[in-house]
Amino acid sequence: MKNKISFILICLSLIIQTAVSQEKKVHNPTVFADVPDLAIIRVGQNYYMSSTTMHMNPGLPIMKSTDLVNWKLINYAYDILADIPELNLTNGKSTYGRGSWASSLRFHKGVYYVTTFSGTTGETYIFKTKDIEKGNWQRISFKPSYHDHSLFFDDDGRSYLIYGSEKIKLVELNQGLTGIKDGSVEKVIIENASKPAGDNIMLGSEGSQLFKVNGKYYLFNICWPKGGMRTVVIHRADNINGPWEGKVGLQDLGVAQGGLIDTPDGRWFSYLFRDFGAVGRIPYLVPVKWENGWPILGENGKVSETLELPVSKGLIPGIVATDEFNRKKGQEALPLVWQWNHNPDNTLWSVKERKGYLRLKTGRIDTDFLLARNTLTQRTIGPTSAGSVSLDVSKMKDGDFAGLSVLQKDYGLVGVKVEGIQKSVVMVNTNNDKAAEVQQIPLHQDQIYFRIDCDFTNKKDEANFFYSLDGKIWNPIGETLKMKYTIPHFMGYRFGLFNYATKETGGFVDFDWFRIKN
Repeated sequence: MKNKISFILICLSLIIQTAVSQEKKVHNPTVFADVPDLAIIRVGQNYYMSSTTMHMNPGLPIMKSTDLVNWKLINYAYDILADIPELNLTNGKSTYGRGSWASSLRFHKGVYYVTTFSGTTGETYIFKTKDIEKGNWQRISFKPSYHDHSLFFDDDGRSYLIYGSEKIKLVELNQGLTGIKDGSVEKVIIENASKPAGDNIMLGSEGSQLFKVNGKYYLFNICWPKGGMRTVVIHRADNINGPWEGKVGLQDLGVAQGGLIDTPDGRWFSYLFRDFGAVGRIPYLVPVKWENGWPILGENGKVSETLELPVSKGLIPGIVATDEFNRKKGQEALPLVWQWNHNPDNTLWSVKERKGYLRLKTGRIDTDFLLARNTLTQRTIGPTSAGSVSLDVSKMKDGDFAGLSVLQKDYGLVGVKVEGIQKSVVMVNTNNDKAAEVQQIPLHQDQIYFRIDCDFTNKKDEANFFYSLDGKIWNPIGETLKMKYTIPHFMGYRFGLFNYATKETGGFVDFDWFRIKN
């Protein structure tokens, strides 16, 4: 009997130890939200990450972590990329899915550099600062737009951009990084970068990120074999000009595009992302071992489910956050978790005209939600998340429409629409570019609450819409939106606060709060 009890106690102890051990591990994905094209550097004990947010502004976000897992938005490289119709949502133009794309992040001789490029403007951008967390960025731009480039400072003092798709090219920058060095010509350093993944390629190698470790150069790219999945391809060389030899670095779950990062205690990881349906492109970490001068990604060629890193504390409030819109005098800025859809018109929003509220005012006539200015957004997060708002609609005018959205090409809206003197709660569903009012309910009060629940579990990708007259009892409205990640928008779904006029200008709405939970 004693032996049996001892055996049971030993088993229980092992179970408890395993559970405790699991609690000390982080699960992939490390960030269950749209943070694509990530670039990460480590400076001392701190990690910094940049990412792509395309047509959202401010743009080119910078995030900070001390453990590679828990991240907080700390800065943006720019407020607006350019003052042109495509970015302003004027003259019927937009730049969905474009704006600025994949960035490169570096720290060199006490200065932080983050670079990007834009198909919208046709330019390459370099931003630099000595204080990545608080400092303003000095901005440099020049033509052409170097696709998916990697900024690289070599040990001999020379600097380069490595860029391109399938044919990977190299060009040298001048000393001030204000443009291409006089006399420098574009040079193809890898003719067929996807070759290690086979000959039948659907998407040629791109997303270059270059690193130098122990005197060798390592170039990370992504390609996509036909009938296969997104694949990491790694090339290495003893000289930046080549010759380069390549191999498949990882081919599992479609986790790809990224690079290398080391920890203060000497461990190595590869940061990558995965296309995961409507929530967007979500970051993963995989452990790296070095064998025969090659970084070996994952465990037996597979993406690790758990990692020996601190547990995630969640994405709230570091990446997304509730906002009660309470501001102290002189602190009227929006928290960094917010981004405007395209460039905002700063004369038509305020957090100080009515204390404790965000006011969105109408200043022009729009008939299309996707072309309306001043939609204020935050990421949705997985596996499930809910965004809700409290809204005062007493100052709306005939033809105005205001409320809460989930923004992508196939969007969903729940809000208040005014027709004459009658207000109604309306749900709009979009399917294959066709937006339709699914349900309309008369509204006889000025305070209203809206909520949208998103479910990204196993790519379920469904959003459901609710309204409340008292903020306590929630009533479903309309129908389920089947969310779809589309290439024209090239971005995961976002919660959006909106207000636009279809007949006359001068109306406004006041948002008392936005709340998000997972």
